[in-house]
Amino acid sequence: MNCKVGINGFGTIGKRIADAVSLQNDMEIVGVSKTSPNYESKLALDRGYPLYCAIPDRISEFRDKGMDVEGDLNDLIDESDIIVDCTPGGVGAKNSELYKKAGVKAIYQGGEDHQVADFSFNSLVNYEEAYGRDQTRVVSCNTTALCRTLYPIKKQYGINKVRATMIRRGGDPKQDNRGPINAIKPKMKVPSHHGPDVMTVIPDIEIDTTAVKVPTTIMHFHSINIELKNKNTKPEDIIKTLEETPRVTLVTEEHGIESTAQIIELARDANRPRNDVWEIPVWKESIVIKNNELYYFQAVHQESDVVPENIDAIRAMTKLEKNPTKSIQKTDKNLQLNPMI
Repeated sequence: MNCKVGINGFGTIGKRIADAVSLQNDMEIVGVSKTSPNYESKLALDRGYPLYCAIPDRISEFRDKGMDVEGDLNDLIDESDIIVDCTPGGVGAKNSELYKKAGVKAIYQGGEDHQVADFSFNSLVNYEEAYGRDQTRVVSCNTTALCRTLYPIKKQYGINKVRATMIRRGGDPKQDNRGPINAIKPKMKVPSHHGPDVMTVIPDIEIDTTAVKVPTTIMHFHSINIELKNKNTKPEDIIKTLEETPRVTLVTEEHGIESTAQIIELARDANRPRNDVWEIPVWKESIVIKNNELYYFQAVHQESDVVPENIDAIRAMTKLEKNPTKSIQKTDKNLQLNPMI
């Protein structure tokens, strides 16, 4: 019997997770919620997803616009084995008591604090700890990316210290009210929240992060420096490790991949839905070791890299699969996460 998944919030992340769930053969979408009858609400209906109104008083607004709704958020919860909360940051924490009271399992996104579930998830790092859990938080796009590359390096070669700079997009492509428009805006708090967030998943790692916002919308970019424990590590060792790591891909200047723009073009040419880049691209030429310090650059598609993690979290929490490797392989196969080049 398939796991019944409800998606609370059908926006940038929610609609991607809904589509990803619909591709899995061990789970199904029982409904998605929206707060207003906009184009994404229509998209949900066009996709065949049962639509629920997150705010009961607004049900008539949906029906006035010809959108059939099945009920409100409580009705969606009643239909679900697990709710994936994709609401704006802070809203999920308010919803948590509703989920607990109803006895439904819940997944939150990285916009919430770690305390919302007291457990932060990454498929490679702690899948087995999520097995059978009632509440889990899938960490943010940047934290997911850092965990994906740092964890296998730490596991293979040991890490004394990580220093990383997050060069962040100003907003997602559809967010026409976000900036900066013509500036570079540094985050004055050091470390930025990304380092402490990584430590909610990998507690025994020492990491400091800084962050700046720049006028782009398509991807984030990380500049990473690692003090390695294993003094005999060579760049080719790191390359081999990352090549063998799920959801990490190496890109190269040899193929003309010199910026995030070319990565998105690759996703377009690979016919990825919504140009999504679920894996973390790392520039092969940037992998350099100087005086036992490793340097590399990676890109992060903030709209999509957390999607596979959410699918794995569903599978672990509902006990559909105990083995993390098997879940990762199944998720990626159903998403058709194939090499773009």
